[in-house]
Amino acid sequence: MIYKMLKYLFTTALTAFLYLSPAQAQPIFKGGQTAFNSFIASHLMYPEFSRQNCISAVVRVGFQVDKTGTVSDVRVEQGPGIDLDEEAVRVIKLTSGKWTLPENISSTRLILPIRFTPDAARCARVNNGQPVDIGAAVLAYQNRQELENAITNYYANKYKGTADPAKEGEIIALKKQLGIDDDVLNDLLDQANQKFKQGDTEGACKDWNFIRNLGSTIADTYIAKNCK
Repeated sequence: MIYKMLKYLFTTALTAFLYLSPAQAQPIFKGGQTAFNSFIASHLMYPEFSRQNCISAVVRVGFQVDKTGTVSDVRVEQGPGIDLDEEAVRVIKLTSGKWTLPENISSTRLILPIRFTPDAARCARVNNGQPVDIGAAVLAYQNRQELENAITNYYANKYKGTADPAKEGEIIALKKQLGIDDDVLNDLLDQANQKFKQGDTEGACKDWNFIRNLGSTIADTYIAKNCK
């Protein structure tokens, strides 16, 4: 997906729905709710598509926590089905190892809501104060993904030697139509590097490989050094 993942204004909410009996204590993020909110604020990046389209949402993310505080089986329980979902899952994965469970609990599942709220002043100017049509925005996102997939599939096949060279002109035209230029690619590279600094090698490698599959070589050294 194309997005710059610039940090923007957002709020987070923390509400845990634990599959535990009322008598059992809840798992705790090390440092408590304030520490959790601070962690999210310093790691969450507002996806560019949703930011540009002034989309706000609460993404409910479910995940398992074991007695070591390790997070696993992270998935969206409820969300808009666009880039916000992916970012909410990514940042919850980064909390792995930062949870404390009571001694009598070996593992439990949490569902936490991550709230994305775009800048109200900017969105009032962009939309003339009108509410965002979420359905239309989701459809636009899905349509864009299909076009991006056509590009990335072409270059993935090109690297394998199975792409039709006669179609590359169409792919280049499609990239221009979607606004995929050097600025966008550099923004994606900055995004990937930021994820890597956060300790999110998986997310960084995904972005670096995405850049490569857009027909660019600017991430190749990072892939060779950091991605298996």
